[in-house]
Amino acid sequence: MTDDDATTEKKFSDAVNMTASQIEKWLDTDESKSVGDRSGGGESTGHASGRRIIDILRKKKAELIDGDREHMRKVVGYVHRHLAQRPSGDVTDTPWRYSLMNWGHDPSK
Repeated sequence: MTDDDATTEKKFSDAVNMTASQIEKWLDTDESKSVGDRSGGGESTGHASGRRIIDILRKKKAELIDGDREHMRKVVGYVHRHLAQRPSGDVTDTPWRYSLMNWGHDPSK
């Protein structure tokens, strides 16, 4: 593992504050399915990302491949950008929070 890989894994671990089980349960909710970009039709980008995050979280570090780390970097970038756009007020029941949760980050934690 390179230093870059270790950095990617650390940033991903910091950004994703939900467990695989929590994300899996979340993705089954209507709230999860109600948000996100569906430019390709069907499942939103964030919802698909959530499923990929579950797979990554359930792997051992030695099983991670370059494509996994590429997705991990994408997740970190999304979470950081989205957190910078936090709306004012209570965000508990907002599309902003729901979208972040699809990407494995619950801002209420």
